[in-house]
Amino acid sequence: MTKHWNFLLFCCILLFGGCQSVEQLSIDYMVPAEISFPSTLKRVAVVNNMPSIPDNQLIVDEPKEKDKAEITRQTKYYNGNPQIVVESLAEAIAQENYFDLVAICDSALRANDIILRESTLSKEEVEELTESLDVDFLIALENIQIRSLRKIEYQPQWGVYEATLDAKIYPTFKIYLPKRNGPMVTINANDSIFWERFGQSMSYTSSQLIDDKKMLEEASEFAGTIPVKHLLPQWKTVDRYLFTGGSVNMRDAAVFVHEENWDRAIELWKQTYEKKKKGKIKMHAAYNVALGYEMKDSINTAEEWALKAQEIAYDIDKVDNKKKQNTVDISEVPNYLVVTRYLNELQERKAGLIRLDVQMQRFKNDF
Repeated sequence: MTKHWNFLLFCCILLFGGCQSVEQLSIDYMVPAEISFPSTLKRVAVVNNMPSIPDNQLIVDEPKEKDKAEITRQTKYYNGNPQIVVESLAEAIAQENYFDLVAICDSALRANDIILRESTLSKEEVEELTESLDVDFLIALENIQIRSLRKIEYQPQWGVYEATLDAKIYPTFKIYLPKRNGPMVTINANDSIFWERFGQSMSYTSSQLIDDKKMLEEASEFAGTIPVKHLLPQWKTVDRYLFTGGSVNMRDAAVFVHEENWDRAIELWKQTYEKKKKGKIKMHAAYNVALGYEMKDSINTAEEWALKAQEIAYDIDKVDNKKKQNTVDISEVPNYLVVTRYLNELQERKAGLIRLDVQMQRFKNDF
């Protein structure tokens, strides 16, 4: 749904400036993680460092003013299941094949504590664990909180009841290295998971919604996947847009794109760019050249051509005059807006390349 909406938005923006021939493409590329691990760290253990926790208690949150369609609302706060979280995180990391070994210690390290103490692992504990598990470093689950909101609403336009459960999940993880005092970094991540059911009666609809026990299991399993994007490089799929009309070269180049012959397509777009002194077709050609080089992973060259397209779009939409008059509106600068948006995405990708190269050194950049 989001991809189709983005494409429609893109087309609507361009329609302000007249009809255009546009095709949607997808591109996959790798983005760096927030945390960079030295290539010498090849073996990791995921451990359960949750403190001893009390039984989950029910807290009911009744809103002061309900929505007219809302019949019931109930909020509950939980401590998640740390064993499930640790197992889920270990499995998620192992599936990425980033480290040589992923070990797991899902037994609570604090289970036998008699005196309550700070949950952060000491230097001695880290060294003992890494040695006994034969790993280079630890990722420890320190806390997992879940807030669930269960509601039943009546939808008069459909004549049905809607039961929903929205769980907000707040896990905390810390990364520990041997011979280091305190954790290397703390990850306070959060995300949500949602369930819904529809039915003709309130009791039936409510009974079909996931129960609290199953919700807690699934939310805890989901919690283990949340920090992966912070820890490891990830593949990302994004939408790109190709201009295909305006000249014979532009249409022929689109054929080469469908054949994945980017070199030939770029050649035709460059010919169009050189022939045109100014105008939209010249801008479209420069934009497409940028896209072609991005598809070939030549991000610096892609940025250069996107800047050329932006300069032309700036003149086409008379952005300078509008700035002087303080009357800039997105409906009046559709070409500049589209090209600038793409340029920003290219520059964001370029900014992550140095960090990504460091993170992928363990594979000698073979990815």
